[in-house]
This record gives sequence, structure tokens and C-alpha cells, in this order.
Amino acid sequence: MRDNWHHSRRLRVLTYLGGIGLILLVLAWASLARNLPEADSLLEYETPLPTVVRGVDGEIVHSYARERRVQLQYADFPQVMIEAILSAEDKTFFSHGGVDFTGTLNAVVDYATKYGSDERAVGGSTITQQVAKNLLLGDEYSVTRKLKEMILAQRIEQVLTKEEILELYLNEIALGRRSFGVQAASRAYFDKDVGDLELHEAAFLAILPKAPERYGRARYEDMAIERRNFVLDQMVANGFVSRADASAAKAKPLGLVQQRTERSADAGYFLEEVRRQLIEKFGETAEETGESGETGNSVYAGGLWVRTSLDTELQDAARDALRAQLLRYHGNRGYTGPIATLNPENGDLHSQLASSNISINYEDWRIGVITEGGSSPKIGMTDGEDYALSGAPSSVKVGDVVAAVKTGEGYAIRGVPEVSGGFLAESPKTGRVLAMQGGFDSRLGSFNRATQALRQPGSTIKPFVYASALDHGMTPATMVPDQTFCVWQGANLGEKCFRNFGGGGGGEHTMRWGLEQSRNLMTVHIADDTGMQNVTETISRLGIGDYEPYYSFALGAGDTTVAKMVNGYAALANWGRQHEGTVIDYVQDRRGKVIFRSDRRDCNRCNMDEWDGQPMPRFEPGGRQVLDPRTAFQVVHMLQGVVTRGTAVRLRSLDLPLFGKTGTTNGPTNAWFVGGTPDIIAGMYVGFDQPRNLGGWVQGGNTAAPIMKQFIEATRDRWTSDDFIAPPGIRMVKIDRRSGKRVFEGTPTNEPTAAVIWEAFKPDTEPARATRSDELAAKRSEILDLIRRAREGVRGPTQQGRDDQPTDFVEDQGGIY
Repeated sequence: MRDNWHHSRRLRVLTYLGGIGLILLVLAWASLARNLPEADSLLEYETPLPTVVRGVDGEIVHSYARERRVQLQYADFPQVMIEAILSAEDKTFFSHGGVDFTGTLNAVVDYATKYGSDERAVGGSTITQQVAKNLLLGDEYSVTRKLKEMILAQRIEQVLTKEEILELYLNEIALGRRSFGVQAASRAYFDKDVGDLELHEAAFLAILPKAPERYGRARYEDMAIERRNFVLDQMVANGFVSRADASAAKAKPLGLVQQRTERSADAGYFLEEVRRQLIEKFGETAEETGESGETGNSVYAGGLWVRTSLDTELQDAARDALRAQLLRYHGNRGYTGPIATLNPENGDLHSQLASSNISINYEDWRIGVITEGGSSPKIGMTDGEDYALSGAPSSVKVGDVVAAVKTGEGYAIRGVPEVSGGFLAESPKTGRVLAMQGGFDSRLGSFNRATQALRQPGSTIKPFVYASALDHGMTPATMVPDQTFCVWQGANLGEKCFRNFGGGGGGEHTMRWGLEQSRNLMTVHIADDTGMQNVTETISRLGIGDYEPYYSFALGAGDTTVAKMVNGYAALANWGRQHEGTVIDYVQDRRGKVIFRSDRRDCNRCNMDEWDGQPMPRFEPGGRQVLDPRTAFQVVHMLQGVVTRGTAVRLRSLDLPLFGKTGTTNGPTNAWFVGGTPDIIAGMYVGFDQPRNLGGWVQGGNTAAPIMKQFIEATRDRWTSDDFIAPPGIRMVKIDRRSGKRVFEGTPTNEPTAAVIWEAFKPDTEPARATRSDELAAKRSEILDLIRRAREGVRGPTQQGRDDQPTDFVEDQGGIY
């Protein structure tokens, strides 16, 4: 060698060139391998999984997902699925070290023959290389990426077992229809679990990695069948199935199901509120942390399991009841304007409509877009077709998004109510929100009027004014003047005088009567005697709103939400103990560990290995005490009279121990009802999003209370006849309903016009016994009041004539007068 080296110049040149080439090859290899991701990271890799939401009964009601993903363990995959994948993608998987050099050489030859053309060469990648590409490198089409893929594949084989690699592949591979992994694809294409697949179905899924968006389409069915049959032949060649079984599988059609939307309860407003809170706590994507400060538990990648308080039966009833009242108010107004407007200059209107996510779920209504106006308008649907549209006014124009219903060969336009409203039902004992409807349909817009709309509550605020008065020495039997109340506001504003709804007033009446009949003047007198500072502090303490100590706020002039009002009434029904309103009970991570729960109480000694002989451990009471329990019960007891003989008398026929309060604000612009039983509290309002007059006939009693009535009638089996229980320290005393004096004769009844009723008092606040002179004075006052009302033409709260029967009552308005 030494002699040849000295005498052969060619040998020296070739050796130098070889050495330089080897050095360059090593440098190139080092350059490629230097910045590659660590294969060890796959040991801690977690498949991005959607968040699954369950209702109050544990049933799945929704999932937050941008992709279909389900993670399985290797043992969960059926053998036929594994064998089909191996036959289609990498038959030597269990024998090679990460790279199949024969396949790679074939890929190099194919790449060389196709170089310069637009045709993509065969990849020749093993399953391990595909894992490296999908999880660590990306899908760049280049020789460099292929070399990196080969290096990583060999490193992965040193870190993971073959079963672990195949598990990653089967969970991560993209298979079309937004499906990643064979379990998600099995559901998307066949609507069955992967363990239930037949041979021909498993073979079909195995062909999808090559062209996931092609083989699942109807127009490529012949191509898909040809490729599926090739995989079946490969399974026979590999000894996985018999030729007879493969032939039987080839004879079967693809059997694909149509793409289906994910199942979900019709509770869009509720579920959006859950999503919003989850994003705030855990972040939206894998890179975000949210309030928790930890990654890995995001809404769209963390695989969370969320238990909510959603009661689907109550939710459906709430949706239907609110919609029915909105449609009743809408009446025969017909079309009132477009739901939205699309710009024809932005492209095809059908495509714009499909991508707008605007839809509706009411009877057989559909959402379409006006594609032709004029005297013969046409409506376009998401299927790309145009249809004749009847009933459309001349004001419709191209691009208007409208609701319509199928009629013959075309469609007839329908009017979505312009008026809207909100509804929320809550458990007073826990604060769990059971149902939430924030408008006609969440598919028309995500604005949630139950939690986001700030509205004046009108007279529904009055119970908290009365609660403050009860805390400061007044009783339900305290006599309060129903007379003019004026306030001097200074030289610039002059004197401000309040009035009752419909005018009128006069005399003195019990506090109970003032609340039942919703008398504004009495309420302002009560607020003045109590001190407006005390009143606003009570309202603030219950979380309804922070208001200045102005008298108008005692009549409901301050803005608040349905959710806050319901939570305040829930405190009244729960002896003054208030729980935070919640829609999420608890959240588990993908492994089942609880990472959040709304009930944060600890139970000491609950996890003892053995009983220590002491009394059973108990949870501490939840929530916070915001009112004297006795005061809360007194208010509830008076509010039951609102249903028995007051402004919500139309609910009396339900024959339930209901309490509640109606409310109507200036204009009127809002009509309210809030109330319920010891188990369920519900609140609702009706009004335009841009507040304007609803019509002089509108009141909470005739517009909002019917929503509550329909809601209860639809769920009657969920409502018990158990009455409110008085807390310790309450004394039930017989009184004369009109005079408020204590009586010893007579038996209290539930009749609306009963002269003697039970009233709730705190110790040592009971009224004195009525005398004969008191009775005569009360009767005289009553007669004079009737005469005055007859002269003024004001309808009284009862027709106390021949039959003394209750009728429908007008109520006071909140707001500023």
C-alpha cells in the first residue's frame, strides 16, 4: 500500500476525494441531526384530545372539539385493525429498526423518475418514520425532511417499544372527516367503535393514510374499493386472513355513513358559558395555561371531562317557554328584518352562509340567504341550490340572511321575533344553574341575555328593599302610607314626586299588602324610613348591583342581570344563605384526576381508614350568610301572597307553594318575573335588545309570568308540594290581613280573600290584638278607598263588591318617575 501510495497519483487523488466525501457526509449528517427534536419527548407525549361535557345526570351532552380524536391503549385496538394497517403501510414493522432500506431504495428510484414533474413520489416511510414526521417534524416535502425522518425513526426505536410506537400511530394518524386515529375514524365513517369493525371496514380505514380526503368521497368510491381490495390481498399474502374471508370482504360495499354532527344538547347558551369559564381557567390551546397556571389541560387539547349542572329536561322546557312567549308577543308582525347580512362582493353567498355558522333549531325552519330580490325573490341554502321564496316583503335585498320554511317546491319567509329575553333556573340549596336560555336560539347569535344583558329589574328589586326594612325594625304588618312622596333635588332639578302605576293611592296599608300589590309609593316610604344607604347595602350584599342611595333604585332603576336576580332570590329561599351561581360541578383531567370543583368544602375525617367511633363527619354549610334567616323567610312568606292574590295571581292555578315577584320598568321596556319553590328558582325577562316601548298593555304579570307557568307545566313532575320551612326564631301569628292587627278568632286559610292569615314575625315584634274600633276604622277606610277609586276610574287590586273575588292585577313599574 505504501509503494502504491508513492507511485500512484490516481490512488492518492481517489483517497483524498473519498476522505473529503466522507468528511462532508459526516458533517452533513451531523448538521441534520444537530437540531432534531428529542425522541425522548415522545415518552411524555399526550394526544391532543377534546373536552367532553356531561350533564347533571352524567350523560354526555356536548364536546368542545375542532378535530375528532379518541385515545386508546394498544390493548384496545382489535387485531384485525392492526393487521390491516401493517399490510397497507409497513408489513415489516416488527422486524426493522425504524427504517426499511428496501422501501427507501424504491422511494429513491421513484423520486428520481418523477423529478421535475408535479407528481409526488412514493414516500417509502415506515410507521416509525410516519410517527416522527407527524409528531416531531411536520409534512414538508423534501429530501432533507426525509433524511431527518430516518434519523429520528432510529432514535425513536431506541426509546419506545414497537407496541408504543404503533399505539401512537393508531391514535394520531389523520384519516379524513376531521378524524385523527382509527377510533375517531371508525365513528366518523361507520358510526361504530373500532372494536366492532368487520374485516372489510378495517381494510377501508387502513387505506385512508394514503389519501384521507379522497377515499371517503362518493365520487372516488371505485378507487377506494380497488385500494381496499388490494389491502385485503396483502393481508392474505401476509397470512393474516384466509383467502375465503378476504373474498367475502371484497364482495361487500364500503358501507360508509353520512357525515354527522357531534351529538349535543340544545343548550347553546349554557354550553357557551361553560366553554367561556373553562377557557378562563385552563386556556384554549395546548400552549395556554389560563388561571390554573399549568399547561396540558386546555379546552381543545387537554382531554378534560367536565360535569355540569345542566338538566336537559328543564333546559328544553325553559327554551320552549321563552320562545313561546316571544312568538306570542311577536304575533302576526311577520318579517321584521334580516337576521344578518352577507356581502355579495365577498364571494359566493351559499359558501358564505355555510361558513357563517348561523342556523336555527325551531320546528322545520331553516336559514337561507337572499340571492335574488325584486318581485320574484329567491333564497339560497347551504346545499348550493336556490329556491323560490314567497311571502317576502319588497324590502328584502340580496345578501339578507332570513328564516324560511319549506312549502312545495320553494320556501316561505318567516319572521324571527325581534323582541328577546333571558331565562335562568337555579337550585337555591347549591347555586347550581339548571337551565339557561339567553334568547330565541343561540345559533342566531351568542349574546347571552341571561348573563350578559344589563337590564332594569323594575319591581322585582322590591323584596330586597322590604328585607332591609325588616332588618331595621319593621314587620310584615307594619302600616305604611300609600301616599305621595316628594324629594327636593335642588334648585336646578326642583322637586321630584313618585307615583303608583296607574296613579292613585291613599291611606295606610300593611307592608305585606304593599309588596303583594307592588305599590311604588309604599316602597319609597319604606326605603325612606329604612334609609336608602341601608337598602343599597342590602342589594349590594346579595350581589345584585352596586347603586347610589337614590330612591329610584328602590324601584328597580339600576341595571342588573337575570343571573344576579335569580341568585338573590335563591338566597331568600335558602334562609338567607347564598351560594355562588355555578354551571360547572367539577373538572377531571384525561386520567380522571379532579383538577377543579366548584364545591371547595373539605370534609375532615371523611377519608379515615377505619371509623374512630366519633359522630359521622359532616360538611360545613356552603355559601355565605347574606341575610338574617328570619328576614329571608318573612320576605318569602310575603312573596307567596304575590302569587296568591297579587300581581302574579295567574300562577295560583299551579297549586304549588310558589313565591315570586313581577316587575315592569318605565316604558314599559322590560317585563320580569323571578320566583320559585324551595327547590328551583327561576327568573326571566322580555324586552328588546335596544330598549324601547313594549306597549302600554305589557306588564310582568301578563308577559313574563306566563313563561314561568309554561315552564312549570312542562316539568310538573319535577316540582314538589313541599312548602317553605320557617327557620328557628320565627313565630307564626294569626293577623287580620287588612289591618295587620293580631286576632285570636277565626282560622287562617289559603283562600285569596281570607280575612285572617298566618303571618311570620320575629320574637317580640308581633302586633297588638285588634279591637272592635280597629275593625270599624279599617272597614271605613276600605269603603272610602273604594269610593275614591270609583271616582278616579282606577281599577282596584280586588273586586271587593258582591263576590269579593280576585282578578288580574296591575303592578307598579320600576324605574325613575
